[in-house]
Amino acid sequence: MTRKINFVSILLLLAAIYGCQQSTTLISVTSPSDNNEVQIVLDDQGSMYYQVLHNGEFIIDTSYMGFDFKEQPALAKGLKIVSSESTSQNETWEMPWGEQREVVNNYNQVTIHLEEKEAPKRKFDLIFKVYDDGLGFRYHFPKQETLSEVIITDENTQFQLTGNPMVWWIPGDWDIYEQLYSTTPFNKIDATSKRNHPNLAATYIPENAVNTPVTMKTENGLYLSFHEANLTDYAGMTLKVDTLNLSMQSELVGSDITGYKVKRETPFSTPWRTIQIADRAGDLIESKLIVNLNEPNALGDVSWIKPMKYVGIWWDMHLGRSTWDYAGTQDMNSWENLANAKPTGKHGATTANAKRYIDFAAANGLKGLLVEGWNTGWEHWIGFEDREGVFDFVTQYPDYDLKEVVRYGKEKGVDLIMHHETSAAPRTYDQQMDEAYKLMESLGIHAVKTGYVGKLIPKGEYHHGQWMVNHYRRAILKGAEHQVAINAHEPIKATGIRRTYPNAIAREGLRGQEFNAWATDGGNPPEHLPIVAFTRMLAGPVDFTPGIFKIKLAPDKPDNQINTTLAQQLALYVVIYGPVQMAADLPENYEGQAAFQFIRDVGVDWEQSKVLDGEIGDFVTIARQERGTEKWFVGSITDENAREVTINLDFLSPSKKYKAILYTDGENAHWNDNPLELEIEEQEVDHTTTLTLQLAPGGGAAISLVPAE
Repeated sequence: MTRKINFVSILLLLAAIYGCQQSTTLISVTSPSDNNEVQIVLDDQGSMYYQVLHNGEFIIDTSYMGFDFKEQPALAKGLKIVSSESTSQNETWEMPWGEQREVVNNYNQVTIHLEEKEAPKRKFDLIFKVYDDGLGFRYHFPKQETLSEVIITDENTQFQLTGNPMVWWIPGDWDIYEQLYSTTPFNKIDATSKRNHPNLAATYIPENAVNTPVTMKTENGLYLSFHEANLTDYAGMTLKVDTLNLSMQSELVGSDITGYKVKRETPFSTPWRTIQIADRAGDLIESKLIVNLNEPNALGDVSWIKPMKYVGIWWDMHLGRSTWDYAGTQDMNSWENLANAKPTGKHGATTANAKRYIDFAAANGLKGLLVEGWNTGWEHWIGFEDREGVFDFVTQYPDYDLKEVVRYGKEKGVDLIMHHETSAAPRTYDQQMDEAYKLMESLGIHAVKTGYVGKLIPKGEYHHGQWMVNHYRRAILKGAEHQVAINAHEPIKATGIRRTYPNAIAREGLRGQEFNAWATDGGNPPEHLPIVAFTRMLAGPVDFTPGIFKIKLAPDKPDNQINTTLAQQLALYVVIYGPVQMAADLPENYEGQAAFQFIRDVGVDWEQSKVLDGEIGDFVTIARQERGTEKWFVGSITDENAREVTINLDFLSPSKKYKAILYTDGENAHWNDNPLELEIEEQEVDHTTTLTLQLAPGGGAAISLVPAE
């Protein structure tokens, strides 16, 4: 349904009738259920601001909008509203893969057409979409003679809070999202104190800003998360923090080379600036606001995209048992130029080793194998300034036969996942991308893990700037051209583009499991993942690599360990969503382990998902129904505190009995003192059953629910 309303004409008519001077113009749009409202105001200076109400209470106060341009006046005041129109949409679309099959896209929209009163009379539109779970707004610059090219030095979009909420944040780093989350009141955010972390391959934090998604809980118990959707040909957005005035303002990632943030020709639209709003913490996870604000599937049939569980020649490198380079003399703690060294036998990506992993995967129903270190160039990557031209994405090392590994895998029902590490030298990748993706297509390889470790080359560009946003998109488009799904590491943030390009299947974009193997700060603390579920995971699918069974990493890494119990490692397959899930440990560490049955059984593609309970940074319990079956899986994780959780199984079909297999922390389990104690129990349940589970400190629980018949 479409309703076209000229709000300006109505207000001017009222002003004429009552003989008054209208000093402000107000336009309002509400969500379908009227729980959220946005008020957009043009003040008497001709400046635009907006306010947001939830259930009649202001949650975002007067927040102005505008731009600073290179060699042009700012676009911030002296505006007039030319016209506006209101539309509504209520549709249901289907995810080809995802947390649920069907997504409801129901919103009310207002589009406001603005123009400067005086020359040069530049024009732009302001578009708001308001949902029951939040809102998104964006700027659109139509084609116009007075503004044919836009060079943005600053986007000045404000978010004025109405109190001092608790915030879960990582710093506004222009190069990396691999920082630990901090939990502080808003007025205590200090991002600059996080500079120069010794375990980060690249980091740049220019000011007190936070990266998105950034999640908050207000003093009234309301949950908010700020992010962006449909980041296309634009710089990534951090949010600059004003701790005194309790406000944030968009701070785009820049370029030291160009001196600006964004360069575009009109017409174009900015990404959506998003605010998710929830009365319950779990509703943030269930929200589909971010994907809804992206365009529909542009690829058509994507049946070649295969959600899967996989194994990888990966963890042994982080443990120092084997190496990426052919010479076999590197580990994660020392990097030398060893291009001329002779093999030592420690190279991980050999044909024989790949076949060993394929045999393990096939025997356990796992459908993929990731092989890192297969291609030439690893002797001269991280830590070197002259990394361009180093990696070759089609040439294998002498001890690895790519075609034979692919052939053997297909014989066993295991697909190869290609690996392309660029060492943050994307121009080298651009030069070889076409040839590399053609090679994958010719071999029937439908997935690649890309990586961008290190400081970006050319110096002066950053991982999250417009130049790199466009590079990451080129990889997705090239992948689509050759039926290859992209799992990007050291990526640009997820912003829901997976709806438009479903081959953007997953990405890292957080401090992952590997930090537990070599970080010098104690690894990821037990609270890390109960925070991630309500922050990073709101952006999109995560490749976290769960499933480590050997929690204490001695003798390989005597000072390192996984800071969870074994039961939590199982629960992560349900809690931390990703359509590609790795059984990340070494095959030998799974042998003879009864708990491995859960990894064999658990789904990766879902009919529906329900967040049963949770609090940010404390705990979360999620149930998911496997797509195409009536099987359900439940995962629950907690922070460093022991916790009792109650799980009501009323989501099960009322007409069925189910066999429940519970993998829970043992009575004396503890993430540090006794992480491996695990109990496995089987019982019959139905939709009336309530389970009460005891989670150990840093612990969890995993449950499989299969129809009894």
